[in-house]
Amino acid sequence: MLPLNIVVVGGGAAGFFGAIACAEANPQAQVTLIEASRQPLAKVLISGGGRCNVTHACFEPARLVQNYPRGGKALRGAFTRFQAQDTVDWFTDQGVHLKTEADGRMFPITDNSETIAECLIKATSKAGIELRLETPVISAKLLHPGFEIFLKSRETQKCDRLLLATGSNPLGYKIAREFGHQIEPPVPSLFTFNIPDPKLRSLAGVSLNSVQIRLAGTGKPPLQQTGPLLITHWGISGPAVLKLSAWGARFLHENRYQATLLVNWLPEFNQEQVRQKILDVKTQWGQKAIALHRGIDLPHRLWQYIVDRAGITTEDRWAELSKPKLNQLVQELTQGEYPITGKGVFKEEFVTCGGVNLKEINFKTMESRLIPGLYFAGEILDIDGITGGFNFQSAWTTSYLAGIAMGSRE
Repeated sequence: MLPLNIVVVGGGAAGFFGAIACAEANPQAQVTLIEASRQPLAKVLISGGGRCNVTHACFEPARLVQNYPRGGKALRGAFTRFQAQDTVDWFTDQGVHLKTEADGRMFPITDNSETIAECLIKATSKAGIELRLETPVISAKLLHPGFEIFLKSRETQKCDRLLLATGSNPLGYKIAREFGHQIEPPVPSLFTFNIPDPKLRSLAGVSLNSVQIRLAGTGKPPLQQTGPLLITHWGISGPAVLKLSAWGARFLHENRYQATLLVNWLPEFNQEQVRQKILDVKTQWGQKAIALHRGIDLPHRLWQYIVDRAGITTEDRWAELSKPKLNQLVQELTQGEYPITGKGVFKEEFVTCGGVNLKEINFKTMESRLIPGLYFAGEILDIDGITGGFNFQSAWTTSYLAGIAMGSRE
């Protein structure tokens, strides 16, 4: 019996991991990994600020799937077969140890993404995988049986099974579409918000540990997130913003990144508690200037900005605070309205919402339900996670399952 001939297109995290899983599952298989560029694993190298956020310390599939705006339901079963703990164990077996940071993100203890890239390249070589760099693919055709891959060099390569792990590259979508797959339109995910308020932007560098932000007009339950927030010279960023951008990716795209953001600067208190806090300060500091004596746990510059938004001058004293102004101050603290007029770029992550329709994929094997022998893994699928290592985890999981299935003789 001839050995299986398997081709993986895409030299990113999913392509490498899928090829390795396949070769390890079936050492007799001939596995070829094809990458268009000279530098494989480019995204791995730049991710996490050059440290590579490998996964997240969330080891329960039911909790893990809650971090995926798209694809969580499909991944539930997949994560029971290969989840974050399996990722940690795999890298440990390769001699690469990971550490967990306070927010749950996991990095190599070297704090260097090259550690991860070198590990994958070494494992590829050890498994006897043929790695072809600078080899652009232009199309693929279904044979009976198998596939034929057409290269830019005018070469062709035949295989029994084919894994597309091309990320959000239009080529991967094109090939998938030619095989009859539906592509959910790709749009950006994980980005910052542009807010055209010069006074807010002048506070660039001010950060808060916990702010609740909500997109107006998204129905019930509303799209909202609570977490750290950073004011920038173009608007706002930070984990809460990035997570909200992921959950609101399609809504924001459809609205051309024009929306109203509702900001609660004090999410640990309800509106009535905030009102009472202000009344307490008014009683205690009656003769003090409101702008200088806040009695509210917020950065001083931010407090002055919010006071100004409430129409309170720097000379106004607490004793003089009228009921309408008090109501306005409570409103600004708990439900201030900020116009979003565009999106910024979050340089550490390049994540796309959209890709191959998940209903067309068997998530036990990652095989196409339309074309036997065709497999998908990684970001080519309509799966995306919030920031924190979740996108890499879906890549490891889907590619591992695809690799094991491709290596099987059944």
